[in-house]
Amino acid sequence: MPMTLSAAAQAPTLKLEQDRDGPAVETLLDHAFGPGRFTKVSERVREIAEFRQDLSFCAWDGVRLVGCVRMTRISIGGAQAVFLGPLAVEADVRKFGTGGALVQAACAAAQVAGFANVLLVGDEPYFGRFGFSAAPAKAVRLPGPVDQRRVLVKPLREGGTEGLEGLVAAPLT
Repeated sequence: MPMTLSAAAQAPTLKLEQDRDGPAVETLLDHAFGPGRFTKVSERVREIAEFRQDLSFCAWDGVRLVGCVRMTRISIGGAQAVFLGPLAVEADVRKFGTGGALVQAACAAAQVAGFANVLLVGDEPYFGRFGFSAAPAKAVRLPGPVDQRRVLVKPLREGGTEGLEGLVAAPLT
C-alpha cells in the first residue's frame, strides 16, 4: 500500500540522481511501465545513448522515491542534443505537479550544460506546456517505429531547432 505525503508537505523534494538511487529508480520504472517498457523505441535510444546523471533528477518524499526523470546525450543528424525519459511519478503525488517539476529541472540543467535541444517521445498536450512541440521534430527519425506526432522537441536557445533533422544516434565524441 503506497504511503502518502504528510499533510504539511507541499511537494516532493527534487535532487540530482545519485549512483545509490539506481535500484529505487528501476523499481519505480518497473512499477510505472511494466516489462513492456523495454520494447519501446525510447528504450532503443537509451541503449545507444550516454546516460547523463548530472541532468537526471529524483523526487523524494522523505526517504521514499516518488518520481524520476532521466536524460541521455544523443546526436540528431550530427547535432548534439539530450533525450528526456523515462519520466515516472507515483500516482499519489501527481497532484503536486511533480512530473512538471522534474521536466523543468531536467531541461534547465540541460540548458546550463549547453545543449540546444531536448527530445522526447510523449503527449504534446502534456509536454506542450513546458515548451515541447512536434513541429520542429518532424524531420527527426528515431531508431525504430514510432508515431511521429509523439516525437517532441524543446529548444533551449534561440534558433536551437533550425535545421534539426536526421537519425537519432549515439552521441558524437
